[in-house]
Amino acid sequence: MTWTTGPVIPWINPRSAHRQAVAAGLVVMRRDPLNAETPVSELGGGVTPNARFYKRNHFRIPDLDPADWRLRVTGQVTHPSTWTLPDLRRMPSRTWTVTLECAGNGRAALDPPTPGEQWGLGAVGTAEWTGVPLLEVLAQAGPAPGACEVVFRGADSGPVDGHSGTIRFERSLDLTDARHSGALLAYAMNGEPLSALHGRPLRLVVPGWYGVASVKWLTDIEVLDHRFAGFFQTEKYCYEWERGGQVVTEPVRLQEVRSVITAPASNAVVRPGPLTIQGVAWSGLAPITGVEVSIGGGSWQQARLPGKQLPDSWREWDLVTSVDAPGPTTVRVRATDAAGHTQPDEPAWNRLGYGANAVHCVPIHVTR
Repeated sequence: MTWTTGPVIPWINPRSAHRQAVAAGLVVMRRDPLNAETPVSELGGGVTPNARFYKRNHFRIPDLDPADWRLRVTGQVTHPSTWTLPDLRRMPSRTWTVTLECAGNGRAALDPPTPGEQWGLGAVGTAEWTGVPLLEVLAQAGPAPGACEVVFRGADSGPVDGHSGTIRFERSLDLTDARHSGALLAYAMNGEPLSALHGRPLRLVVPGWYGVASVKWLTDIEVLDHRFAGFFQTEKYCYEWERGGQVVTEPVRLQEVRSVITAPASNAVVRPGPLTIQGVAWSGLAPITGVEVSIGGGSWQQARLPGKQLPDSWREWDLVTSVDAPGPTTVRVRATDAAGHTQPDEPAWNRLGYGANAVHCVPIHVTR
């Protein structure tokens, strides 16, 4: 069943979307618009099943008919164009494994609290995305001299505090990033056509960037000759720091280095002796080169990094160690990437609560 916001855009019944999230075992943060994260214990193990992939929405979920849908490429281009889904499917495709993470992932750890969804650590997922490289569509459009920014506009829209009327979800990349980031115009996820909850019929996927850049329900690409200043570019999804008595803002971009412990679970009861600790680590800044684990505040132990590092995907890690002293203790993990970035002990506080990538700490209890 769908409901309609106007004469053109239908949307998914929020009760139906909520039921799907609950049935998939997601942790629902908000029912309408639906925001739900994956249980941390379910992260890792390769790609994330579509139903269990986290859901991040700012407005209600469009239910677009792929047969009627069109993608318009306009603005500072020599060849404005309109694309259908069959048009895109006839172009050479690419499948790329990419980890997407909400910029607010880990926000619940910030003190004092900041506004926004109080995500734990499950607003992240990895999928195999199939589609057309954005570069190919931009090349056919032919950006004109002076073009510098590319805006991606979704079909989702609604009211926002402090603004009159309706705001559409829009985000931009500068032209260099649009051409060289490896961005994909994706129409399939893990071998299946995109579902409405993940952006059907087409979404942008920008490897290494926080998920806000990967606009869903994509309907318009507009090339500009000036910098874009939309709501989700300059008022939300931007860092706000105070430096020298002045407020400095910058849009969120690449994912900060992060690792999470998927086993043992928080507050798990374990036996003395050998203990296997597992998890995943990722960074949009550079490949993961090391993961370290500390038990009970002790020295850091190097975890194993099995398998091959895919360029834009998380990496699984594990460590077999031992715990002997009975009672409560903690397991901590931190990752380092090839650019030398290591997770901090405490998250860097900023007013809107983005990029909170502190060391993950899990309490456990060792039985006698």
